[in-house]
Amino acid sequence: MRPELRHLRYLLAVAEHASFTRAAEELHISQPTLSQQIKQLEKALGVQLLDRTGRTMRLTDAGETYVRYARRALRDLAAGERAVLDVQDLSRGHLRLAVTPTFTAYLTGPLVADFSARHPGITLEVREMTQDRMEAELLSDRLDLGIAFTTHLPGIDPTTLFTETLSLVVGPRHPDARRSGSLPVAELHERQLALLSEDFATRRHIDEHFAEHEVRPRIAVEANSINALTEIVRRTQFATVLPDAITRDHPHLFPIPLAPALPSRTVTLLRRESSYRSAAARAFTHLATEWADTSAGGEDAPVA
Repeated sequence: MRPELRHLRYLLAVAEHASFTRAAEELHISQPTLSQQIKQLEKALGVQLLDRTGRTMRLTDAGETYVRYARRALRDLAAGERAVLDVQDLSRGHLRLAVTPTFTAYLTGPLVADFSARHPGITLEVREMTQDRMEAELLSDRLDLGIAFTTHLPGIDPTTLFTETLSLVVGPRHPDARRSGSLPVAELHERQLALLSEDFATRRHIDEHFAEHEVRPRIAVEANSINALTEIVRRTQFATVLPDAITRDHPHLFPIPLAPALPSRTVTLLRRESSYRSAAARAFTHLATEWADTSAGGEDAPVA
């Protein structure tokens, strides 16, 4: 018997869950059927793939090796299916896009609106996530493109879009709302701030700047949503740090440059190296670089 695609999928499910029971539930088959199929695969290969002696299921050394090739094979087959279905005239297709949270507030809306207007036959799947997760999803071929910041992770191919700058941001109730000129970063020591949570790249960028200048503000609120932060700041005397493109033309948010200023960041479009580039992915890449060139990173673009 030759191994079939179902055997690979079944093995990967067991490896992921370390359990026949949970894998069978995910695959919607019975546990005895799953166990029988794995035994068939082991018999076909002539090796034991799973160690069943412990309390949890784990891969043997042979299993670890085989799973790496199985994942690659299924990933390549999925890419092949997308390539076959890809229509070069963009009359139909599908694009999986991810963005980090700050871009949801000012970049995602204009890009998606423009792309959908140009290519109404393409369906878009847009997800918001941290950059770490985005890069893992790209490498696993669960995303086509991501918009985040400069990466040094092997296997990720970045395309520079524009430079993003950040400032301290306050609402109308804050004492510095009408301040003119910059604010020394040292004055933020012990001040109350509302910031993104620590798993976001923007928060790490902010923390590094404060640490460099030995400033320890009081983090009164942590949020994993830009919309939540802007609402909190406009209704309280807390300050936050946001990209300037978010606060530009916003009637209730007031940006205050810090001195020294927060370092700017390079916004990039990310894709997996050597991955199949569909017509939809190529079209979106062209649109994003075109948008960045004409709007200078959001200077003239509408704010969503």
